[in-house]
Amino acid sequence: MSSQRPTQTTGEEAVASQSEVEALLEEYVIDREDHVNAPAYVIRPDDVQNVLSTLKNEAGFDHLSCLTPQEYGDRYESIYHLTSYDDRTREVSIVVPAAKDDPHSQTAVPVYETANWHEREAYDLVGIRYDEHPDLRRILLPETWQGHPLSMDYDQDRPQIVSLRENAALFESETQTEDDDTLFINVGPHHPATHGVLHLKTVLDGEQVVDVEPDIGYLHRCEEQMAQQGTYRHQIIPYSDRWDYTANMPNEWAVARAIEDLVDVDVPEYAQVLRTMSVELGRMLGHFLALGTFALDVYGDFTAIFQYAMRDREKVQNILEDLTGQRMMFYYFRVGGVVWDIPEPREEFFEKIRDFMEDIPPTLEEYHDLMTNNEIFQKRTVNTGVLPYDVAKEYGVTGPVARGSGVDYDLRRDDPYGYYEELDWNVVTEDTCDNFARVLVRMREVEESARIVEQCVDLLQDWPEDDRTLQANVPRTLRPENDKEIYRAVEIAKGELGVYIRSDGTDSPARFKIRSPCFHNLSALPIMSNGEYLPDLIASLGSLDIVLGSVDR
Repeated sequence: MSSQRPTQTTGEEAVASQSEVEALLEEYVIDREDHVNAPAYVIRPDDVQNVLSTLKNEAGFDHLSCLTPQEYGDRYESIYHLTSYDDRTREVSIVVPAAKDDPHSQTAVPVYETANWHEREAYDLVGIRYDEHPDLRRILLPETWQGHPLSMDYDQDRPQIVSLRENAALFESETQTEDDDTLFINVGPHHPATHGVLHLKTVLDGEQVVDVEPDIGYLHRCEEQMAQQGTYRHQIIPYSDRWDYTANMPNEWAVARAIEDLVDVDVPEYAQVLRTMSVELGRMLGHFLALGTFALDVYGDFTAIFQYAMRDREKVQNILEDLTGQRMMFYYFRVGGVVWDIPEPREEFFEKIRDFMEDIPPTLEEYHDLMTNNEIFQKRTVNTGVLPYDVAKEYGVTGPVARGSGVDYDLRRDDPYGYYEELDWNVVTEDTCDNFARVLVRMREVEESARIVEQCVDLLQDWPEDDRTLQANVPRTLRPENDKEIYRAVEIAKGELGVYIRSDGTDSPARFKIRSPCFHNLSALPIMSNGEYLPDLIASLGSLDIVLGSVDR
């Protein structure tokens, strides 16, 4: 059994807390819904801050996990998916309808800072305006964009013109700001230190960062709309491999889990073990790359650390290629299970994994010798990019970034799925809150992933041959009942990846929303970097381990 949080609530306490929530919200609730994952309360658009403040301060819902905006035939709607960092099994959804002709709703930013980017995206893609929002403007698309791509009346054939003048700051030679003592520079969008097409609008006072604003959207592909055009049974899971393409196997589980719970499919135990093993290999795939690229960011070590990391990543890719038939876009998960079993001969495959696992301890010693024990690396990472515990929670940060700030939160333990509850492993945390802590968390998580994989191999090797069921008996066409809603999340290498689905009685979702951990983690970059030096900004960005395919979707 994995290590348990000592404050975990019992079933009776969870029921009691739900009744307390209903009592707290009694004066605000105008209707009640039941989503698959949580009770949902409908409130008026001008009561958002009162309701969310009550839930956060009096009921302990300190984590705004996701905001789902959507449009119906007669209204718009914002759904705030709330949970608790201390007890992930406690969930509640707050549904805020808005008028069809003029969709307005009160902002949630004064209560949850992470709502800032959420609401900007909701305005950008769906068209809902959030009153009193501190900076309500587009976040993924250019300001000159006409229409909202996820609204029902959006004209996809309308030509869009983005003039050079609208993006003049990217090209102006004059970089002086209104303050003669500061300088404006553009970092990116095409720069080796930005981990993809990310643009950082940066204001410097000498070498010190006065302000930085991440400018995202260069890789936006409207993945949510693409998923809404696919079928539950086969056509949505493959898209997930493209979101975080550096460690993409866990992404598949996020989609599979949401669909399986939506249509009430139980995955066979043998398939759960295969899923758990493959996903932990995928986690190692991402962490090796994160360590290698981070070393490249902070002290330019290509010949040693980066190549060591690619060496070890290739070993994992070889194993996953044997298992799935692919080296990158795996598509190993299916609704109800996995596509196929361990390759034959089984013993040879198991031996290949065991050989790699035996190499993990000396491999990580090499990393410690070259990175964490390196004086230059320490000077670049210790006490830089500090993200305090409370601030991390305010920004909805998850994964190694949150655990590096002492936030003891991991969905594999706190909202158990797969085979994790039956295995012996630990959640890794560090409490120094800096760039160095985030590196240590990822290195220790590689060790924990290896422990999980080894236990899965032992189980699979001894599993009775006549009980190796790979998939549940799933209908060829899945049509969940109309207007059924669910939000489910899993722990990927970057943090909490969530999926919201609303069905409409057909074989495709009416609404599909992706909660990206990279999107949330990146939103905390300014608070980590302001007041530090420009090289520290680059180190802090690298420590977040973002992937723009996941940020932009």
